[in-house]
Amino acid sequence: MSGLYFGFDQLPNIDACVLSQGTFDGVHKGHQKVLQSLVNKAKSLDLPSVLLTFHPHPRSVVKTHTDKIELINSIEEKANHILNIGVNFVLVLEFTMEISQLSPEQFVTQILVDKLNTKFILVGYDHRFGKNRAGGFKELLKLSLNHQFQVAEIEAKEIDEIAISSTQIRKYLKIGDIDKANDLLGYHYPITGKVIHGNKNGRKLGFPTANISVTEKDKLIPKTGAYFGYTSVNGHSYPSMINIGYRPTVEGSNLTIESHLIGVNIDLYDQTIQIELTGFLREEIKFGSLDQLKEQLKTDKQKVLEVLV
Repeated sequence: MSGLYFGFDQLPNIDACVLSQGTFDGVHKGHQKVLQSLVNKAKSLDLPSVLLTFHPHPRSVVKTHTDKIELINSIEEKANHILNIGVNFVLVLEFTMEISQLSPEQFVTQILVDKLNTKFILVGYDHRFGKNRAGGFKELLKLSLNHQFQVAEIEAKEIDEIAISSTQIRKYLKIGDIDKANDLLGYHYPITGKVIHGNKNGRKLGFPTANISVTEKDKLIPKTGAYFGYTSVNGHSYPSMINIGYRPTVEGSNLTIESHLIGVNIDLYDQTIQIELTGFLREEIKFGSLDQLKEQLKTDKQKVLEVLV
């Protein structure tokens, strides 16, 4: 019964719950501490735990910021990490203009109380909700008196550390420092997508690749270059050489994400796979010929085998 659910219609009947709400993008080490507190509180009250989040990102709907949204996780990636911590339900609601216009009291009454019968809410000190982000911890405390739920606030220091970590992770990914990004995340950076047909240049070189079309349109794609890591498909994980870039040697023009599964030759077309980046190998280079590129790929493969196998 536990799992990822999109909308109230999908969610199993819940008599009552302990809830936290937010983006939790990255589900990094700071988030993990908060989510563990949510799980512990739910167990102490003998109630299921719920993480409520929205998609698409509220900023893309209300357009209060002009900055490009760059998500560390897709919804599915995020949900997998949250569920692995022990949260019972990840509930994703479609964020609409109608929801954005709900007052703080309407939001709490119509969603948290009427739909979920929330008995305990865990939020950050800076958590905002309702129309024009007018609601906060003080408003939740007032509303809790009428609706018989409790509220707890996560310490400011902890929330500030979470925000700093999220900013640092994005910064490290953009400069290709995957080691530092993974250290803050507490897991290997994932990219999930569907395998599509490419121009098959890798196959001609003896290094066939899975060309990945990323599922989440706002997903942060790390700096271009050659990486190493793993490719997960159908429950199996394979050591891989991964390239993010424009393939300058073959005059490529579009950004591609390709993974070569070492020692494996399976048909992956139209399948959804996930790559996990464990390290940065080298910058993307334009070689003088395909033969030079092939020799470099052989060298890359040897380095990857020494690290991963």
